[in-house]
Amino acid sequence: MVNSEQTPYQRLGGEAAVRRLVVRFYGLMATVPEAQVIRAMHPADLSGSSDKLFKFLSGWLGGPPLYVQEYGHPFLRARHLPFVIGEAERDAWMFCMTTALDEMGLEDELLTQHLLQSLRGVADHMRNQ
Repeated sequence: MVNSEQTPYQRLGGEAAVRRLVVRFYGLMATVPEAQVIRAMHPADLSGSSDKLFKFLSGWLGGPPLYVQEYGHPFLRARHLPFVIGEAERDAWMFCMTTALDEMGLEDELLTQHLLQSLRGVADHMRNQ
């Protein structure tokens, strides 16, 4: 049984699991046709984007606040304002994140559903079109 007092970061599997999720997310974004609309927004080298998402998710999930320690408050919406983000971009991002999370094969279905619901909220908040 999972300890309900554990953070989502711990329940997911900690640093290694978050890194796996982010690597798979960007692997999908770089290769699947469904994600080309968001791939085009990123630099050719995805390593910086991947590192920032890993650091953000680490703290967002209740693990070490790596992003905040390095960059300060994320101000996600403000940082994404230079990009046109509508429903198609939100849906492409969620496609990659949902697929990456599903492929992790987590046994904790409640955690998976909670994370997806929370991530959908974040992705929808990024919309500016």
